Amino acid sequence: MQKLHTTAIIIGAGPAGAGTSFFLSKYGIPHIVIEKATFPRDKVCGDACSGKTALVINRANQEWLNEILAEPQSFLPSWGITFIAPNGRSLDIPFSPNRTPETKAPGFTVPRLVLDNFLFSKMPSPHCTIFQNATVKTIENLPGQVTVTMAHEGTDYTITTPVIIGADGDKSMVRKTFLNESTNPKTNAVGLRAYYKGVTGMHPENYIELHFLPEMLPGYLWIFPLPGGMANVGVGILSERIRKKKINLREQMLQAIATNPKIAPRFANATLTGKIEGCGLPLGTEQQPISGDGFLLTGDAACLIDPFSGEGIGNALYSGMLAAAAIKEAAAQNNFSAPFLKAAYDDVVYKRLGEELKLSTTLQRLCRFPWLFNLVVNKAARSPSLRNTISCMFTDLDIREQLSKPSFYWKILINR
Repeated sequence: MQKLHTTAIIIGAGPAGAGTSFFLSKYGIPHIVIEKATFPRDKVCGDACSGKTALVINRANQEWLNEILAEPQSFLPSWGITFIAPNGRSLDIPFSPNRTPETKAPGFTVPRLVLDNFLFSKMPSPHCTIFQNATVKTIENLPGQVTVTMAHEGTDYTITTPVIIGADGDKSMVRKTFLNESTNPKTNAVGLRAYYKGVTGMHPENYIELHFLPEMLPGYLWIFPLPGGMANVGVGILSERIRKKKINLREQMLQAIATNPKIAPRFANATLTGKIEGCGLPLGTEQQPISGDGFLLTGDAACLIDPFSGEGIGNALYSGMLAAAAIKEAAAQNNFSAPFLKAAYDDVVYKRLGEELKLSTTLQRLCRFPWLFNLVVNKAARSPSLRNTISCMFTDLDIREQLSKPSFYWKILINR
């Protein structure tokens, strides 16, 4: 039995774990990362990265973002989003309506296999020790100390630390250990993802597409262009609706691809590559504890997926960055208690992301009304000012809040 001690342990080396590790290394804080897989490894995802992803990577190391921007063959620049209303009418919304020739694409698409391996390759540092293909056996929380037992390459380890970071996804072992619960199933959605080659009709500036089909509301079918002529195609629907309507998600997705008049012709010569795979989507529909005595939760383990857009990668990286800042404060004062971490982490996360998640929850609920969605898209198709308003939704929370108020739709009805 090998015995180790470190300032922090991170369980999981996906975007949430990588984000935490990047900034702990910047602060010179020793930490150990435990990852059950061996990189490169895949993760079921929509593969779309917003400006929030670019923001965190840039703050971690500007050269890393420059590498991404210099490799469009791997990281496909995306300049906007297309909404397709339940009535089939589409609306193109640019992310940067006032861009100049110098403007860099605010978002990009990339297979998670590629993105996560890129992030993982940037984690090694003098302050970071990584164990891949490792199995966490137990996590024990004692006063002032967390103890993790782990098996790695035939050797058992006991690792002690004052704080552990759960970056281990929707089935987080850290969350279950410290909160004695898994994600609240009422906040969950389920997603399926497939890779297709040869899908036609993509936007020339690689807009991502959200198809709000009547049978999937308040969820949607997505088509995201990827490098090399590939496309990430998937569906995301609330678990509650799946149970209530007894939906076979795979059949519904394939039926839409085969029969929907707006979608089917684009798949006439497309081929499925690999399997259709699924995952749980812990949505941030309500504020929950994401820290306590000696622990912090990040990314999916903290239920931070955007309820409207499905954004997960950016929020995972962002929460990792904030977790590292909280640990820096806690280490400086040698205080990893629940009250201290709540003030240093929970309160900061919800101050930065809380309103965004709350407004997205409202927008998700509005999607239950197809006529309302059709109304907005129909009006926006004829109104440049309304299109600009919706475009600003992705960067301006005040605009997003307008979209969640009934008065906004009343003004549309009376053409104001």
